Amino acid sequence: MIVEFIDDNRDEFGVEPICSVLQVAPSTYYAAKSRPVSARAVRDAVMIPLLVAIWAANYRVYGAHKLWKAARRAGYEIGRDQVARLMRQAGIHGVSRRKRLRTTRPDPSAPRPADLVKRDFTATAPNQLWVTDLTYVPTWAGVAYVCFIVDAFSRTIVGWRVASHMRTGMVLDALEMARWSRGTQLEGLRCHSDAGSQFTSIRYGERLAEIGAVPSIGSVGDSFDNALAETVNGLYKTELIRGPGQGPWKTVEDVELATLGWVHWHNTERLHGYLGDVPPTEFETTHYAALATLSEALGIQ
Repeated sequence: MIVEFIDDNRDEFGVEPICSVLQVAPSTYYAAKSRPVSARAVRDAVMIPLLVAIWAANYRVYGAHKLWKAARRAGYEIGRDQVARLMRQAGIHGVSRRKRLRTTRPDPSAPRPADLVKRDFTATAPNQLWVTDLTYVPTWAGVAYVCFIVDAFSRTIVGWRVASHMRTGMVLDALEMARWSRGTQLEGLRCHSDAGSQFTSIRYGERLAEIGAVPSIGSVGDSFDNALAETVNGLYKTELIRGPGQGPWKTVEDVELATLGWVHWHNTERLHGYLGDVPPTEFETTHYAALATLSEALGIQ
């Protein structure tokens, strides 16, 4: 730091006067300038732009742990502490989530399905448990409402919809996307939500019944009863809507286009700590490969 300071000001004040003020011998400065660059400095100079590139390619949201994992997956041998140090040196950092505001409103007159989840958001295979919720994004042209449907097994977003309203139709559109991507018959599937009127509607229950799924609804006003869906909403808001370099959001269409890119990244590239720091698609691919290997072994026996 002292050498850099002297370099920045030597043309104006001269080396000796600066060293006198700093109580540093001029010979120390000249020795530092003539000293060969260390191996660590050389490696840092190589790694910093690589880390910045990986960070920028992932919506600029990764902290030290995720960036370290991403760098290792990209083939770079580097330690976590080194990544943290180089992030500080490069002036980059991760993002943190804010508290969620409630968007859905319960319909007290509508009959409600039972809570089949009881805050246990675990699944042993895809299409056993989906969770869904709504969130919103203010734009210059009005409010954009967003619905996500998430598979609890792999955290894959299997369906989503952005609309200028929060009527039941937008939830049904997200459900149609999920049905298109996951199959038209999913017997035994539970689809969990909060008690919003969209999820207690007759049309929503009928659409689930068409694919063999059953609705599950948590208690009114308790965010923990739909914690997984709200976690995904929080990630969406933090990483995209309020993310570094994002916005301002002008129209609902702008939000929809950006959401399309974020969902693809979330499913295919984002590292999820719950999954052992791999993307959802890779986690599911590994799951199905293990099942195929097991079936083959049982067939041989």
